[in-house]
Amino acid sequence: METKYEAIFCIVNAGFSEAVMDAARKAGAGGGTVFHGRGTASHEAEEMFKIRIQPEKELVMLLVPEDIKDRVLRALYDAAGLDSAGQGIAFSLPVERTLGLNSPGKGKEKE
Repeated sequence: METKYEAIFCIVNAGFSEAVMDAARKAGAGGGTVFHGRGTASHEAEEMFKIRIQPEKELVMLLVPEDIKDRVLRALYDAAGLDSAGQGIAFSLPVERTLGLNSPGKGKEKE
C-alpha cells in the first residue's frame, strides 16, 4: 500500500520556527524546511483579527503521512497558534505524488 502524504505549512512570527518544529516532531513529523519572509498584512487586517501583525515571518513546510496530519496541525496550533506569541496559522494541502522518499521497508520510489 502506497503512503499518502500531506504538505503542512505553518506561518509564524520570526523566531518561532523552532517551537513549531519541536511540536511537529512530538506529534510524529520528521524534519521540515524553514523559509524566512515578510508578511504584507494591512492595518485593516490587524483591526479585523485584533492582533498586532509582525512583518518578519518564518514559514515552516512539513511533509507528513496523511494519517498524522490532524495530530500535527493540532500540535502546531497549540504551540504557536494565533493566541500565542508566535501568532501562527497552519494549513495542509494534499500531495499527489512524491519521489525520492524512503518508507520503512521500501526502497526509493521511481517513475
